[in-house]
Amino acid sequence: MNTKKFGGFIALGVAMLMILSYSIAPIRAAVGAAMDVLFSPLAELMPFYILIILLSTATGLYSSLIQKYTIDYERMQEVQERMKIFQKEFREAQLSQDEKKIKKLEAKRDKMMKEQLEMSQQQFTPMAYILILTVPIFFWLLFRLAITPDAPIVMPFFGLHTLSDAILGPVPAWILWYMICSLTISQVVRKALNIGGI
Repeated sequence: MNTKKFGGFIALGVAMLMILSYSIAPIRAAVGAAMDVLFSPLAELMPFYILIILLSTATGLYSSLIQKYTIDYERMQEVQERMKIFQKEFREAQLSQDEKKIKKLEAKRDKMMKEQLEMSQQQFTPMAYILILTVPIFFWLLFRLAITPDAPIVMPFFGLHTLSDAILGPVPAWILWYMICSLTISQVVRKALNIGGI
């Protein structure tokens, strides 16, 4: 197994551990309390929903930067373009029932699929780095929300709620607010840094 592939599997393992740690309450509480030492001074200075904007902005910024420097977007676009051309040729060969061309393209398909798999594995590494930074922030937000569950927020399209209210099915207001802010900032940063889509 080559180093890149091994690195991809390690990154995937780390990402899975970070996700699984969410379901273990003592870990969540311990990480949240440790993060509270860093963030509680900020929480005293501003409303909680503003703090969520700042943290989600940081998330959007470091996520975009990590992806920019760990994913080869030029190669990814090349592979996607080649795959598009290949699929078009393969469809045309099937429609014209050109058996010779179909066999030739089937031999080429294995190489194309291998390239696509490599590009998918390349995305595990940034995902692990992003989770290592983001999961503790979420644990702290959960820790802090237990202290101030009734903090008010005016949500776009949803009006006045507390941060712990479920406003989109089971999704609490604070998570939806975090996602809206983070995705918006990410799009701005990605456009500014000319980062392609995943």
